[in-house]
Amino acid sequence: MRHTHDRATFLAALGGAGALAALPLAGGAQSASARRIDVHRHVSPPGYYDTIKAVYPKTFPAVLASWTPDSCLADMDASGIETGMLSMPARPGMYFGDLAAARALCRSSNEYMADLRRKHPGRFGMFAALPLPDVEGSVAELTYAFDVLKADGIGMWSSYGTKYLGDPSFAPIWTELDRRKGVVFTHPTDAACCVNPVPVMSEAIVEFAADTTRTIGSLVFSGTSTRFPNIKFIFSHGGGSMPFVIDRFLSQEKDPKSAALVPHGVLNELRRFYYDTAFASAPEPMAALMKIVPPSQVVLGTDFPYRPGAATMSELAVCGIPAPDLVAIGRQSAVALLARG
Repeated sequence: MRHTHDRATFLAALGGAGALAALPLAGGAQSASARRIDVHRHVSPPGYYDTIKAVYPKTFPAVLASWTPDSCLADMDASGIETGMLSMPARPGMYFGDLAAARALCRSSNEYMADLRRKHPGRFGMFAALPLPDVEGSVAELTYAFDVLKADGIGMWSSYGTKYLGDPSFAPIWTELDRRKGVVFTHPTDAACCVNPVPVMSEAIVEFAADTTRTIGSLVFSGTSTRFPNIKFIFSHGGGSMPFVIDRFLSQEKDPKSAALVPHGVLNELRRFYYDTAFASAPEPMAALMKIVPPSQVVLGTDFPYRPGAATMSELAVCGIPAPDLVAIGRQSAVALLARG
């Protein structure tokens, strides 16, 4: 009952989008009243570090180890962000070879996000974590997340081992999410195919963008996005490198098998998806993305705590995007997306 009220409070807070004027996206006294919605804001629950440090092979990111609700809210206040949609970080993730442990970690993390939303009405939403590659456990967890915790959507990685999101094994998850008209926030992760290909460079620099692009292609060309049209996908980082290889996506459409699985056309599928601005808010990637989709399909994402919200706002402010479109990106697109459920 408590969580039903929390969800109702959150949805009510999404209202009033008409109150947005053409507010600046960076600096100035007005920025704190912009009421922006950030769909890409990570959380690090208490004990998360202690739970995974013994099994995660890489160094735990310091910015996550030091994450607190107060630091998150302070960054939101400084950036004119009213509501931050919380999701678990792709690194180090939730699964380390033990399905039972992954289920327990997801449950405790989801409970923590729901509790933060209760304690800070209107400030936080949540994309619940799933214990993939455990499909059965994931269906059970998403059911609990929606029905009990009243989650605003589900968070998923771009890939799980060698499986991308269009893999047939994920069909039970898509079937349930389609029935619920659910929102799925996707975040890239380290690809099994391409571990540390350039040792002098972080995998996140190139491989995250590539993995997002692979999973978009997997969903589209497997016919998954066509078969489950009620699911509302958000792709991080401006869709990765998809905007830059759009010609190759369109050329794949000419293959008879692809054409049969994507009967409404590739562009139709790509334009139904949502894309966030995290690490894609500079003029060049934004220009490429907005050649493909309208502002209504672009939502604000900052990637806090990996990046302060003000950095994203500053870049968006110099992109040459018309003021009404900046308002849509900052809030209205997310209101339309999140208030449907």
